[in-house]
Formats: sequence, C-alpha cells, structure tokens
Amino acid sequence: MKTKIHLIAAITATLCIATFFSFSLLGELFGTHTFIAQIKSNIVFPGLFILIPAMAITGITGKVLTKGNRSKLIRQKLLRTKLAAANGAFILLPAAIVLNNWAQAGQFELSFYLLQGVELIAGAMNLYLLMKNATSGRRLTANKRRYA
Repeated sequence: MKTKIHLIAAITATLCIATFFSFSLLGELFGTHTFIAQIKSNIVFPGLFILIPAMAITGITGKVLTKGNRSKLIRQKLLRTKLAAANGAFILLPAAIVLNNWAQAGQFELSFYLLQGVELIAGAMNLYLLMKNATSGRRLTANKRRYA
C-alpha cells in the first residue's frame, strides 16, 4: 500500500511540474499577457496546493520505503529528492508567487522575463531529477514485479 501511495504522489508531483513548465513555456512563446497571467494564477492556486502535498507525501513515503536500505541506488534517489525539494522551496515556490504577483499587476518587464527564465531552468532541473528518481524506483521494484 505504501508503494502505491508513493507512486501516486510521485506521478502527481511530476505531472504538476510538467504542466507548470509546459504552460509557462507555451504562454511565453505564444500567449498574450492575459493568458500568461491566468497561467501564473493557476500555478499558485490550485497548482501549488496540489503539488506541495504530493511532494511531501512522495518524500515521506520514500523515506519509509527505504528505511534501513542504504544501497547506492537509494542514496542517489534520496540525494536527488533533497535537491528537488531545495530547488522547489528556494527557487520555484518564491518565483511562482512573485511571477504571479507581477503578472496580475501587468508588470511584464525585463525582471519578469529574467525570473521566468530562472523558473524554467529550475523547473526543467526538477523534472530531470524526478524522472531519474522514477527510473531508479522502477529498478528498485523490478524484482518485486517479476516475482508477483
């Protein structure tokens, strides 16, 4: 059951980040300021209220599932999880809030686009880290699936 909760939370978190990234990029490339403001608003609410619990549940269940197991694969997974969490807490979350505030105020200036670039790079990094963790997770559960 813990494995299924972990899987659902991890998929939810990854899909949220992929959606935020894709819509932000599409908005910047093809959207109007109104469309970009709507995207930024939706990322903050309800987006973050889905993403943050999903990330927390993924981290907690991951720790529970790997308790006592310190294989190289587990250590790498835990490190990537910590990096993604730090990236989210210190770059992505503040950037999402600031970009939303600026977009709602119609402040599409150089600072908006620079921060948007930082957010896209950080988002791509988190997607990469989560996808690497998904690959590692599949490797870790391969034996269980084979003998089930």
